[in-house]
Amino acid sequence: MTTITVLGSGNVARALAGTLCDAGHQVVVGSRDPRTTAADWAGSAPRVTGLHEAAASAEVVINATPGAVSLALLTGLAGHLAGKVLVDVANATATDSAGFASALLYPGGSLAEEIQRALPDVRVVKTLNTLHDSVMADPAALAVPPTAFMSGNDAAAKEVVGGLLADLGWPAEWIVDLGDVRSARVPEAFVLMVGSLVRALGPVPFGMAIAR
Repeated sequence: MTTITVLGSGNVARALAGTLCDAGHQVVVGSRDPRTTAADWAGSAPRVTGLHEAAASAEVVINATPGAVSLALLTGLAGHLAGKVLVDVANATATDSAGFASALLYPGGSLAEEIQRALPDVRVVKTLNTLHDSVMADPAALAVPPTAFMSGNDAAAKEVVGGLLADLGWPAEWIVDLGDVRSARVPEAFVLMVGSLVRALGPVPFGMAIAR
């Protein structure tokens, strides 16, 4: 059992926190408005608390906050994050009038790289950011096996994240380790296709898959 904090309280956080609880982990949800979030999550297994308390209590922290604010939020929690594995599932983008990504906030780089640069004592691993939130914890729901990419500098941290992915339903053969944290910039850029894909396919869950 791992003590896991999920920062954020949206659909991504709900999908990940619930499944990780079911897998036997101790999960805490960190929210900027814990009272409102706790009311919204009434009846759910994860405990809801403030961001600082949640980050301090965890072995592993999952960043499921909106990518546009992730860097500032995580930098503010630096004292609670040193030495920990931080799983970054967010994409930092500007959005269009329909709410789809229109531009990367860190062109030529990635949110994961910016987090690692700002928090050098944190072991950042990027993953799951090329998938609809409903697929992150239920990859077998798609007709074609999707791919979960991993990027990060710390091999031991990737092993931890690989174990969590297994608990989320990801067979090892569906996971691809792309290399160090700089490799996160390519899968992060996939989000720029999402608006066009939704318009072409309709509002159906999907994810990126590598055919071999």
